[in-house]
Amino acid sequence: MTIGEPEDRASNRVLIPPMTGAPQRPPGDVVWSLTGETMGTEWFVRAAPPPNTNRTEIAAAVQTELDAVVGLFSPWVRSSEISRFNTAPAGLWAVSPEFWSLVDQSMDLADETNGAVDPTLGALVDLWGFGPPGLRPETGPAIPSDEEIAAAMAVSGWHKLRMHRDGRGLMQMGGMKLDLSGIAKGHAVDRVSDRLTALGLTSHLVEIGGELKGRGVKPDGQPWWVEIERSPDSGQPKTVAALVDIAVATSGDYRRAFEADGKLYPHSIDGWTGRPIDNNVTSVTVFHDSAMKADAYATALTVMGAAEGADYAAMLGLAAHIVERTPEGPVERVTAAFAAMMDDETEAGG
Repeated sequence: MTIGEPEDRASNRVLIPPMTGAPQRPPGDVVWSLTGETMGTEWFVRAAPPPNTNRTEIAAAVQTELDAVVGLFSPWVRSSEISRFNTAPAGLWAVSPEFWSLVDQSMDLADETNGAVDPTLGALVDLWGFGPPGLRPETGPAIPSDEEIAAAMAVSGWHKLRMHRDGRGLMQMGGMKLDLSGIAKGHAVDRVSDRLTALGLTSHLVEIGGELKGRGVKPDGQPWWVEIERSPDSGQPKTVAALVDIAVATSGDYRRAFEADGKLYPHSIDGWTGRPIDNNVTSVTVFHDSAMKADAYATALTVMGAAEGADYAAMLGLAAHIVERTPEGPVERVTAAFAAMMDDETEAGG
């Protein structure tokens, strides 16, 4: 969510990421606001265009990038490349360079996080009602049986996906379903940001479903101020951040979840158990140069849990904020890199 310059620093937490130098002057003196639809949500762009830029052509270029991402990675589109792989019979299947690149990056993250990011959990995502088949209360019992979970796990797990690098092919074991939803929106934000930059709009803010990336500053010299998403019961102060050449992503158990017998089942799946996470992590926010990696690490820390996730983020030097639900109320954990971004006039909540 875009806002103006934060006025009340006593009540707001203000985050200012480190900068390596003075930002580049915007190419124009006005700011356009563009919007559209993609991936079941809306996209927003605010950008300072160079003189004589065609607004309609820029909006079309953004939509073209996003349509390409959907055509590659949306399991809700039957003709998409990921849907074709997911429904293909067992065998080695050649994939496009763009598809290969994101799967390869996702597999690297899976190795790095020991499966906290895992692109092969589509069968489990569908089983628990978070994929194209729809919510389980509409398709059967709210909670899958142990036998159903075991069957889905048998065709899931990043260590089971074989990649033929010379032929740029992926081995479909039969029944495996890829799901790149943990990084697809961040990847789309990066693609749109890169396209805008290539078209000369070097100062801009891109948002897709809560994943954001800012480049440059506004014509008045102010950064792109955004409000960081908060879980409804977090008790956090309002947090605003200056997005100058950095991205931010937030993962939360309040976004997509269902409740059964008084228990919340969030959409984040733990590939080791085959079940939605049950670790009381209510939200994770991560800043990174890459929106895709911010998206991926927010997912990973959510799956890892508050303590392990905070330690892992600190080890990587990530600017991360984790909120854990406890009997005493919400507890925040922030890494040193996140704390260093906080304005001296603001304090962390607890």
